[in-house]
Amino acid sequence: MDSDDDMRSVQSSDDDFMDGGDSPFSVDDDDDSDIDLDDGIGFEAQDKDIYPAKKSYEVDFDVFGPEQIQAHQDRQVEEVSNILGQPTESTAILLRYAKWNKERLIESYMDRQDEVLEAVGLGSDANVPRKITKVKGFICDICCEDDADLDTFAMKCGHRFCVDCYKQYLSQKIKEEGEAARIKCPGDGCNRTVDSKSLDLLVGHDLHARYHELLTRTYVDDKDNLKWCPAPNCVYAIDCKVKARDLMRIVPTVLCKCGHPFCFGCTLADHQPAPCALVKKWLKKCEDDSETANWISANTKECPKCGSTIEKNGGCNHMTCRKCRHEFCWMCMGIWSEHGTSWYNCNRFEEKSGHDARDAQAKSRQSLERYLHYYNRYANHEQSAKLDKDIYLKTEKKMTQLQVTASMSWIEVQFLESASQALQQCRQTLKWTYAFAYYLARNNQTEIFEDNQKDLEMAVENLSEMFEKSVDQLAGLKVDMLDKTSYCNRRRVILLEHTANDLKAGNWEFNVTLT
Repeated sequence: MDSDDDMRSVQSSDDDFMDGGDSPFSVDDDDDSDIDLDDGIGFEAQDKDIYPAKKSYEVDFDVFGPEQIQAHQDRQVEEVSNILGQPTESTAILLRYAKWNKERLIESYMDRQDEVLEAVGLGSDANVPRKITKVKGFICDICCEDDADLDTFAMKCGHRFCVDCYKQYLSQKIKEEGEAARIKCPGDGCNRTVDSKSLDLLVGHDLHARYHELLTRTYVDDKDNLKWCPAPNCVYAIDCKVKARDLMRIVPTVLCKCGHPFCFGCTLADHQPAPCALVKKWLKKCEDDSETANWISANTKECPKCGSTIEKNGGCNHMTCRKCRHEFCWMCMGIWSEHGTSWYNCNRFEEKSGHDARDAQAKSRQSLERYLHYYNRYANHEQSAKLDKDIYLKTEKKMTQLQVTASMSWIEVQFLESASQALQQCRQTLKWTYAFAYYLARNNQTEIFEDNQKDLEMAVENLSEMFEKSVDQLAGLKVDMLDKTSYCNRRRVILLEHTANDLKAGNWEFNVTLT
């Protein structure tokens, strides 16, 4: 993927990185001001001499590694600690519960300090040593043990449980549920949070590392402008200023340093040009049983009297509804008594009741055929992208062979890798153009879109065919493959520019409501 041409990362300021997030201590104060999408979704203007002009379908973003994320956390903790006069450990707890929104935390802390400290487990008993004690006559509400030598523990809320049950509860929260910063007391209906000192006393050494790792992850999880890369085992986080309210006007594709492109809005793999709401609706349509109902509608009929679904199981067109015993003609849905004794004497095809039924049946079939038209092409490009990738893995051997047979350097044979990347990227785009087209209302804009779609599809097929040539032919095709690779990339840019510009302007009309 050409990061200079397709997606680019720009450095944001520390203030941008640390801004945003909701606080549990005050009423949300969402900023409803308009965002100038053409100016980089809230980022400062960039030096045009340093950065190439951003395409209309691109968004500004930055990628941060674990060390950078930790450095930002530490800097914010130190800053707020100096303002509140709290130790750094206590300040970190306060910020985690405020979802790292320092402005709202400071405001809430100044207005009602005692209430805020109590809410996060740093109240008047914060400095009281936590103790594991034995209580005479105690019965654990979890395991119902009543051993006199049972070790027990309770926080200020007074909900006391045996230590073994408490440890098991905390272990489940940390290991299985991935929770750390906001683990509640196991007491029924208790909202008191298990504070860090209590947790340090109860959690074993084996869970300590996982606990603190989860605490670190809350920094990214709690910020609207930060998201973890969804690629397996990836440790990077993406900083992007696109808000949820803008997802109907822009598809925020970002590229992680691990090489995985994904949508910042929904974290699914890159689905340009389709907006997130459309993708959600399309995937649901493809995966749930809605198409089963569509098939039934296209291949069965309903009794004209009671509406029961009926499937024809024989050659005779004289149908009798098992539910209401109504007799009708399968061909025209008219009353059977008006048809004489033979089905081929059916002369009431234009009868209103039969016409309406046949019309509904035809519409259902047409709807199903339309869906299958777009779905088959969507699935074909998805499968082709996988095959193109497999072919490239085999082509690595061809690249090695080309160096020997054609006396080409490793750099000179990189045109095959460029072609492979272009094919996979264009296939991904084409796949989603069919989901996009399925929901488009027919107008002049649709015609332009389909022309661009056709041009890209033809370019991709031409390059794909050339890509599969033998090693003996590839050396002589280098110039043509470079030209076709460049052409595919240009056609993709043209298509995405068109869809993105009209998406921002609200010019696309869809045949469904996208929410």
